[in-house]
Amino acid sequence: MRKGKVYLVGAGPGDHELITVKGLESIRKADVILYDRLVNPRLLEYAKAHCELIYCGKLPTRHFMRQEEINRTLLEKALAGFTVVRLKGGDPSVFGRVGEEAEVLADHNVAYEIVPGITSGIAAPLYAGIPVTHRDYAGSFAMVTAHDKSKDGKPDIDWEGLVRGVQTIAFYMGVSNLNHICENLILHGKSPDTPVIVIRWGTWSRQKSVVGTLSSIVQKVQDENIENPAITLVGDIVATRDKIKWFEKKPLFGQQMILARGSAEEESMVDQLIDQGADVIEFPKWKISEGSLDVKVRNKLAMYKRILFTTTEAVTHFFNLLKKYQIDIRQLQAKIYCLKPASIIALEDRGLMTSLADDMDAEGSLLIVGTKLKSEQRWKLDYKYGEHDYADVYQSSIDERFDVAIKRSIEDASITSVLFSTSDSVHTFMREAEHYGLSIRTLDPTINIICLTKQVWQTAANYGLKSKMLVESSDYVDFSSLDRSRLFVATTIG
Repeated sequence: MRKGKVYLVGAGPGDHELITVKGLESIRKADVILYDRLVNPRLLEYAKAHCELIYCGKLPTRHFMRQEEINRTLLEKALAGFTVVRLKGGDPSVFGRVGEEAEVLADHNVAYEIVPGITSGIAAPLYAGIPVTHRDYAGSFAMVTAHDKSKDGKPDIDWEGLVRGVQTIAFYMGVSNLNHICENLILHGKSPDTPVIVIRWGTWSRQKSVVGTLSSIVQKVQDENIENPAITLVGDIVATRDKIKWFEKKPLFGQQMILARGSAEEESMVDQLIDQGADVIEFPKWKISEGSLDVKVRNKLAMYKRILFTTTEAVTHFFNLLKKYQIDIRQLQAKIYCLKPASIIALEDRGLMTSLADDMDAEGSLLIVGTKLKSEQRWKLDYKYGEHDYADVYQSSIDERFDVAIKRSIEDASITSVLFSTSDSVHTFMREAEHYGLSIRTLDPTINIICLTKQVWQTAANYGLKSKMLVESSDYVDFSSLDRSRLFVATTIG
């Protein structure tokens, strides 16, 4: 059997857009992905539909996946002929144990590539407004592990050389050893007044920064209850923060939101929200699988006078199936209609002029193209459009591969908001929340429920949500113009 290949990929520090182009291409061609806790789950969305996703972090019923088990899994999957991606937070060569994994692969003659990533020791300070070098403050920079393999886990460092030779020092995962670090830096010549910043969850909206000095930072970190993952940056360069910090000024910075989606067809606002500074957990993840064209429909394609596409996905899969069944598009003689404006673009890209369903006449045989529907949904179409044929060219379902990633994301976050854009999203959330570790009746009362239309708000209210106010626009909310004070429209159950 042909051996596969392993890509040891740096995923960057958290912001999913900080991955390299080569890293992203590796994800897209992977058959198997082993990913760490600090990898942004959004990167997994670029994987193929049948890619196996393996979480290497802490599961609810077990400890961390040991390095030996990770090594063994990489070998087994590669020897079975798969393309494997080992997706690691930050840069794999900076305290990422990539050398150990590469050695195992080399020992077994398994082909591999190492794809660098942006390391958190540089990215987290930048997102806190601090470049690690600056002509006025620092011309040297060092990255130091705050843990090692010693019995007590305290770093065995050339403290004197570090203090004498480096102006900016980044300690990785150093919260538990922060007192030891500060004491040794002072003992070996650093001034107790040297500025220090500890940055937790750097590049995420949950990013939190605590600024102090070598003599005061330990107490400040304790007072703010800061834990790992965190970067500790030591040096005069910290003084640049007040002037050039940018990320924390975004309008939705600090918002950790669950975006509930009732189906794969619902338009996602994730990119809008992230661009405004929010962390967003899509809940749940949906997948789409292609359906078929019934023989009866195929034989009648040239006879239909009207074709109505219910979603953009229906457009894509309908024409995929025409190609699959080798049906010439020129057979279509019908007038084309769609329910959503976005579908117009997809149809016009194929050279088909179309109109919205509101403008559809009532004459002639009708084919409706969409997803696989339940009986009550079909009844609604019968009631609205009368006699017609229906082609379920695709179906959507919850993608269970993302269950672990979603649960882990919810555990790591301090959720501030849940956003509903449709009534289906409310129903799905209420039905699936317990599965993902959310107890509906014990939600933190400070969590805000956001509803984008009056109808959605009414659906949420039927589940026991109490309203505070309604969104100004009943149909669409432009998040680029919203700030936090205008965003919330309901409180949680109470």
